[in-house]
Amino acid sequence: MPYTLVHRKLEARATATTVEVFFKGKRVASHQRSYVKGGFTTLREHMPPSHQRHLEWSPSRIIDWAGTVGTATATLAQKVIESRPHPEQGYRACLGLIRLAKAYGNERMEAASERALTVGAYSYRSIESILKRGLDRQPLLPGTKPTSPVEHENVRGPKYYH
Repeated sequence: MPYTLVHRKLEARATATTVEVFFKGKRVASHQRSYVKGGFTTLREHMPPSHQRHLEWSPSRIIDWAGTVGTATATLAQKVIESRPHPEQGYRACLGLIRLAKAYGNERMEAASERALTVGAYSYRSIESILKRGLDRQPLLPGTKPTSPVEHENVRGPKYYH
């Protein structure tokens, strides 16, 4: 459905092959039905302009850009994208990494990326925090290893929420 109708009361009609969406009795969208579990179909013109701009990016394009900063930044961008259920969900964080590299410079971004990879911090906020606090300029403690998730019967883990 068009993004302008988010939070509006809509009606849907589904057949074996088609899904139609109506607003006030007028058809506003029609898609071929997908039976892919968790899948989605979206028309470009139904997306807000900010989301349409993200369509210009691809995982390889983002990783290629990150490679111009350094190998650690490219690896970090790849980890960010791989850590999301859908690659597109990592684009915003990766575009944030591009802004951070412009603001702090390639050398600091590469150092922050190395640190983040070492501790397993694959998010925009982690990199931003490392750069703001100047941790990219400090040596890692000897024996620092990537952190692993805590195993405990009360920790549900990410699969619980899907």
